[in-house]
Amino acid sequence: MEIEELRTFVEVADSGGVSPAARRLGVSKSIVSRRLIRLEAELGVQLLARSTRGAALTEAGITFRDHAARACAEIDAARETILPAGDLRGRLRVAVPLSFGPTHLAPVLAEMARRHPLLHVHTVYSDRFVDLIAEGFDCAIRVGYLQDSTLVARRVGPIYGKLLASPDYIEAHGCPEKPEELAGHQALMQGTETWQFLDGDKVVTVHPRGRFKADNAVALCAAALAGLGIAWIPDGITRDHVASGALVPIMTSYPPPPAGVYVIRPPGQQPARKVRVLTEMLIECFEQSSVATS
Repeated sequence: MEIEELRTFVEVADSGGVSPAARRLGVSKSIVSRRLIRLEAELGVQLLARSTRGAALTEAGITFRDHAARACAEIDAARETILPAGDLRGRLRVAVPLSFGPTHLAPVLAEMARRHPLLHVHTVYSDRFVDLIAEGFDCAIRVGYLQDSTLVARRVGPIYGKLLASPDYIEAHGCPEKPEELAGHQALMQGTETWQFLDGDKVVTVHPRGRFKADNAVALCAAALAGLGIAWIPDGITRDHVASGALVPIMTSYPPPPAGVYVIRPPGQQPARKVRVLTEMLIECFEQSSVATS
């Protein structure tokens, strides 16, 4: 019984089909199917009931899935134990935000791949909050104010932003000077988030409202430039617009507290060494560069 067959079965079981499992593993659907056939032949039982809509676990498959997942985890841990110090192999699948990742985080992932030639790095760039467990990610990098979750988070650095609006919006609707005045303004948001501001040592929380929402900070910046409302946007995206006067910082007496950049992973005893190494590299990057403010 090959470890790749076990790993493939777990991916198919967790993703619900051959096609999504193949995408996770980075192999063809035919390879996934052959591995499943060999595994079922070795065990002498059917693990998956296949249909045009996907693959569902049989009773035997439900029982075997947890054993297979534990076996894969044990093998991964054993490999890490005997590998030379600093040597990584296998696959690292990580979700990275689209509006921050390509410019600030992609170089770190590229450097990690360079240092570890046996490691396969698969990165998905999206501002969507992926389901790490259901979609088979080893970890995710998230930017902003972290929400409560059962996932394990490690803060790797700060990210600074401002509350901004265009001169046209300010001329038409006025400029709020205090957090409570935001209730009378259009907010540009990613969802139903709250905004926080520092009033001396006190944190003031506001629940903004608005008709324009986007899951991407660059899109929110475009909306702010168009005069649609007020937005909190990281400095790295807005610096040139602020310098040109196209966007104006507002409520500067009540600055937002620094947001964070976090490595998020599924709960467990210890993070995989590849996730620990990525986390350490990100911390080093934030400490040694201006990524936090650029």
